[in-house]
Amino acid sequence: MTADPRLRDIGEITTRHLFDMVVDLDPRLDFGAGPFGRRVLFGAAGGSFTGPRIRGEVLPGGGDWALFREDGGMSLDVRLTLRTDDAALVHMTYHGRWIVPPDLRAALADRGARHHVDPARYYFRTTPLFETGAHQHAWLNDIVCVGSGYLVEGGIAYRVAEVG
Repeated sequence: MTADPRLRDIGEITTRHLFDMVVDLDPRLDFGAGPFGRRVLFGAAGGSFTGPRIRGEVLPGGGDWALFREDGGMSLDVRLTLRTDDAALVHMTYHGRWIVPPDLRAALADRGARHHVDPARYYFRTTPLFETGAHQHAWLNDIVCVGSGYLVEGGIAYRVAEVG
């Protein structure tokens, strides 16, 4: 099959670092197994983010309404409130996937040691979007981002990049 002649080369997708973020988590709330899988809330207790153009704190009250699928994968559904160092509020949402090989699941279930597991051994990717009314950060309303997640002691960390 030949390529559709309407297709053209529009260049490679590029990214640039937006920020690194740590989200401290409250104890999990398990809703139990439903028709789509096991729903668990990982509530945000706080945190921080730092990047070359924006930095601040993660406010308590958001969280990840994660869905654990029967095949062992996890679908993320996250909403967070960020407050920048100049006091602007930013709504951050993202979905994503966390895929853990079966031989690694026991190590990640150990709350005391799971943050020592090398993140290169699992797939944890997100697609952050932002919304703000703060004019100095309005550029966030117009970008799409990708992120890589990993476990840290007491929470989750992400490296977030803007897609060019």
